[in-house]
Amino acid sequence: MQMLPASRSRPQQRPAARSWSFSEMVDLSSDPKRKPRCLSKLLMLALLAAMCVLMLAQPPCHRRRSPAPSTTSPFSVHEPGVTHVLVTGGAGYIGSHAALRLLKDSFRVTIVDNLSRGNIGAIKVLQSLFPEPGRLQFIQADLGDPEAVNRIFAENAFDAVMHFAAVAYVGESTLEPLRYYHNITANTLVVLEAMATHNVRTLIYSSTCATYGEPEKMPITEETPQFPINPYGKAKKMAEDIILDFSKSKKSDMAVMILRYFNVIGSDPEGRLGEAPRPELREHGRISGACFDAALGIIPGLKVKGSDYETHDGTCIRDYIDVTDLVDAHVKALNKAERGRVGIYNVGTGKGRSVKEFVEACKKATGVDIKVDYFPRRPGDYAEVYSDPAKINRELNWTAQHTDLHESLRVAWTWQKAHRSGYEPPQAMIL
Repeated sequence: MQMLPASRSRPQQRPAARSWSFSEMVDLSSDPKRKPRCLSKLLMLALLAAMCVLMLAQPPCHRRRSPAPSTTSPFSVHEPGVTHVLVTGGAGYIGSHAALRLLKDSFRVTIVDNLSRGNIGAIKVLQSLFPEPGRLQFIQADLGDPEAVNRIFAENAFDAVMHFAAVAYVGESTLEPLRYYHNITANTLVVLEAMATHNVRTLIYSSTCATYGEPEKMPITEETPQFPINPYGKAKKMAEDIILDFSKSKKSDMAVMILRYFNVIGSDPEGRLGEAPRPELREHGRISGACFDAALGIIPGLKVKGSDYETHDGTCIRDYIDVTDLVDAHVKALNKAERGRVGIYNVGTGKGRSVKEFVEACKKATGVDIKVDYFPRRPGDYAEVYSDPAKINRELNWTAQHTDLHESLRVAWTWQKAHRSGYEPPQAMIL
């Protein structure tokens, strides 16, 4: 839009236009005094006609047009001092908590999620907390659609990607292995190709301790050999390998951080977000979700699969990391990411807890004497896994702060009691 000068004077009153006929123009012999005036009119008309012909003869691209009003989205431009992060899977349990932390830290966030596992209600919470223009946008799209992903990258100016989107149940992966390889490995390749095409050079990748399989000794360090024993872990390792190979190529110049984390529990301490898996996925879900479902009476009791492992009480031992600590590790990894460098870190507490110990902590947190039944081992599970977090402590200055198992479960239980029916849906742009 053109702005008129403030000092522009008002248009002067014009005299009434004089009408005249064509005979008046051409009859020059009737009055010699009128000849000069009529000739000038004829010349003026001829000149105007010639200009019109020239203008119409020009190609459309050469014609001057009034500038269109600007409709540029703040998400489509790089803004000094503002880091725009694409969060894939940002409607999921971990991804939504990461988006919340990024928004609190003044990052610009775009969430892409196909909502096959994520909760659109989590998006609604984030939208209500950060309604200001240019802070948060949500795009419903599938990372398995290269055309849609490429369009998203073309229309947005991303500075970094946090890639959470993935199916993530060990038991389910043994039943549907092809789905896991496609969803995790192939979709990561789609994201990497779009990043390369659109010159986005920073990737924070959400990986898992499942890539280690069942190591011979504990604790697990980043140098522990990776021998995954289930399709979930194998698909994640394949994705890691693709990322690492690409990062080594001369033209990538990537800043890569791979975070291999352990068993995630807890929820937002302020009660804004939590975990709400779809009902049909509960049997494959985290043990914390099953404990809460049993405490709420949604299921009759807790099914513990495996009581004959070579551990002190026969049940699996896991390293339980609070989701608040986990997203803190992601943000610190993002802030420390450097072009041409790859960082690989275990994210855990460094302390293993057995399933029986976990169940007792859940009973205490909920105040419910949960019924527990023991069943044969789940395919693809391993006896004992816990981390050595020394590297991430040293290089990223990160240490788990929420290590009280009972307290993490109490916070999560508070959210579960207040959200028995889960979330409600907001509006979204669909591609």
